[in-house]
Amino acid sequence: MWFWFALGSAVFAALTSILAKIGIEGVNSNLATAIRTVVVVVMAWGMVFLTNTQSGIRSISQKSWIFLILSGLATGASWLSYYKALQMGNASKVVPIDKLSVVITLVLAFVFLHEEFTVKSLIGCVLIGAGTLVMVL
Repeated sequence: MWFWFALGSAVFAALTSILAKIGIEGVNSNLATAIRTVVVVVMAWGMVFLTNTQSGIRSISQKSWIFLILSGLATGASWLSYYKALQMGNASKVVPIDKLSVVITLVLAFVFLHEEFTVKSLIGCVLIGAGTLVMVL
């Protein structure tokens, strides 16, 4: 099932890029990010209440709170950077560079989460990196 959610994420991320590029025209990138964020917040909390999982907030550990807050800060920085890049550059160049996050994530998962880094992972990282270079040059 995770595969279908991951595929959905990729499709929606692609739509996000195209819709954002169209919508950001003539709008300050920080303001556009803030508007997008409000929509995401409303949608996320809507899902929490729709699935009746709001009571779980009391059982979140301090460690989880810290890392969720740090993740939120990283997301905010990512979105602000992404929208500014999208406003200044072509989506066909910005998006592939943004997707280098796949390579960075694999390296960070190996270093910090001690996840397996195989020959297959290394080849994939090299191919994604090379593919990104080909697309943006």
